[in-house]
Formats: sequence, C-alpha cells, structure tokens
Amino acid sequence: MESGGGGGGTDFFCGEGGEERPVLYADSEGGAALIAVGLPELLRLLLVAPWWRDCQEFTAEESREPAAEYLDDMPDLLARRDRAAKALGLTLPSAAEALERLREVAVGRREEFVLVLTSEGHPYEPLFGP
Repeated sequence: MESGGGGGGTDFFCGEGGEERPVLYADSEGGAALIAVGLPELLRLLLVAPWWRDCQEFTAEESREPAAEYLDDMPDLLARRDRAAKALGLTLPSAAEALERLREVAVGRREEFVLVLTSEGHPYEPLFGP
C-alpha cells in the first residue's frame, strides 16, 4: 500500500495481529515513521490529509497549500473522500485533528517503532523532527 501522495513510499503493518497493528511508512529516500495505529486510523489520515508528507510541523496552516494543490488536481476529492468514508463506516476527523494524531504517533512513539533495512542492518532515518 502506498500513502503520502504518490512519493514512492510503502506502508508496513508491524507485529502480530490484524488491522489494529501499528503502521510504519517508509519513503524511497531512507526515511520512516509510525503514521497510524491500526487500519482505520491510517484510512482516516489518507482520506482527510493525503498530503500529510508535506506537513512537517503537523499544522492546519501548513496543510492549506498542499490541500489546495490536491483539490486543483482532483476537484471531486472531497466527494470521493466522503463516499469512501461512508462505505467504510468511518467518521472523519478534521485535517487539524488528523495531523495532530499523526504528530502524536510519529513523534511521540518514535522510539518504539524503528524500521531497519535488513540487507544492511541500518535503521531508516526519522521522517519527522531532529
């Protein structure tokens, strides 16, 4: 599965279990972050803020420009999003709420989830923060 706006990244479910497992995102540049805890949370993030990779500060203000670009490219994005959420039985947060939750998991739980490139044994760099 790819998230983050078509940037060539991959999502990984971590650990044992089903859709409640944590989800790590790894980009093609060697960065990774925990982005959701469970499939429903991942879907809410992707439906509400598919431009999340452009929000390094996790703010709604920072989200305005990439959101406008998405809407320019796909004017029916909001209608599609709402149909998908209804079909999946999801209640959607605001973009600000989705980005705040992303900050909580990506920064707050960074030490708990580290993706390691197995062929080299080196951890990916954190996508967010120092």
